[in-house]
Amino acid sequence: MKIILGKKIGMTQILNEKGVFEPATIIEAGPCYVSQIKNKEKDGYSAIQIAFGEKKNLPKSQKGHLKKAKIDKNLKFLKEFKTEELEKYQLGQEIKADIFQESEAVDVIGTSKGKGFQGVIKRHGFSRGPETHGSNHHRRPGSIGSMFPEHVIKGKKMPGHMGHEQVTVKNLKILKVDAKKNLIAIKGAVPGPNKSLVIIRGRNKSKG
Repeated sequence: MKIILGKKIGMTQILNEKGVFEPATIIEAGPCYVSQIKNKEKDGYSAIQIAFGEKKNLPKSQKGHLKKAKIDKNLKFLKEFKTEELEKYQLGQEIKADIFQESEAVDVIGTSKGKGFQGVIKRHGFSRGPETHGSNHHRRPGSIGSMFPEHVIKGKKMPGHMGHEQVTVKNLKILKVDAKKNLIAIKGAVPGPNKSLVIIRGRNKSKG
């Protein structure tokens, strides 16, 4: 399993071999460190925990957790991933951008931009009501149910919080890898605003 945490820097364009500009997202990938290893005998499942992103101050509990893994850096992001390949990892092991190669296909997981509280027109693409004088349904959702079953059915499209959700974009191509600067250029757009946390995950060959 190939996986690394990173910070979205922004978008640019890269000239490919055919002389065509391709849109690319630059991600500062790593360095990450293995902060915990869980096994089935002790924890009931197999997983590794990866730490990323230096910060000036951390809670004492998190500092102590990192110290157990022999990590002398203040890393604020801790993410756990299930894997059966525990033999590939050791406590305190450094994971850098060079675990990926150019032209490799990856999945990118991020948190989409938050849009706040939105109505049904912006959130779900509803049509607008009559604009004539006297109409009370210019932008309202309309009926939300019938007399039976006397409650709003779960999943009904309603106004509410929009965005700020975990989004996975699959099968993106890596255009460039700069191991010295810990930078990875990925073709296309990646979910989330600039400076947000993203996860780059290698694709399972058996699943395509």
